Amino acid sequence: MILGVIPARFASTRFPGKPLADIRGKSMIRRVYEQALLSRHLDKVVVATDDERIYDHVRMFGGEVLMTRPEHPSGTDRCAEVGGHFPEAEFVINIQGDEPFIQPQQIDLLIDTLLGRKQAGIATLVKKIEQTEALDNQNIVKAVISQSGEALYFSRFPIPFLRGVLPENRLEHHVFYKHIGLYGFRHDILRQITTLSPTPLERAESLEQLRWLEHGYRIAVRITELETIGIDTPEDLEKV
Repeated sequence: MILGVIPARFASTRFPGKPLADIRGKSMIRRVYEQALLSRHLDKVVVATDDERIYDHVRMFGGEVLMTRPEHPSGTDRCAEVGGHFPEAEFVINIQGDEPFIQPQQIDLLIDTLLGRKQAGIATLVKKIEQTEALDNQNIVKAVISQSGEALYFSRFPIPFLRGVLPENRLEHHVFYKHIGLYGFRHDILRQITTLSPTPLERAESLEQLRWLEHGYRIAVRITELETIGIDTPEDLEKV
């Protein structure tokens, strides 16, 4: 069984109530949920929340939802709690609740990667960066991957540094990738990583995936050509 989990918190610093924001007649969380249902590989999709307003809303439109503990530090921990309700699930997919136009093909690509690289236990996606300004945007996480298709590092900084190349010419000399925040886990690995202690690199960059790398876990990476639109602020919603 492959379980899709959509973590959804009401208390967002930059955009409180974001999952319930209306996008042309449908809430953001409903759009994410309905897109996830179109995946060829997911056997079940569940919203994981700590807020009764979100819980009631998902129930209202007929979605499946579970209440989770409010103290979870990340969506990964919330996914792990939901996964505990489905011990038969071999894989758990963490689907971002603030990407209402996520393509089911991306979810399926991620799952294909996970199924093909079970020894890694974790999979994620990246996309080629096309605009120079994205390199210096700290909200766009950059990824460096190995020749074998595994993550070497993630950073908010434009890595690698290109010696002797002017900043405006970087994309002409190297292919940079941005991280797509969609994760797939083997269920046993998901349970393990939620017990790990925070690490120095994670604290420095505020990126939880660095904790997994620092503790020796492998992350399989696939390149997607599809763009995603994350909504972090009310201004992002207006652009959409």
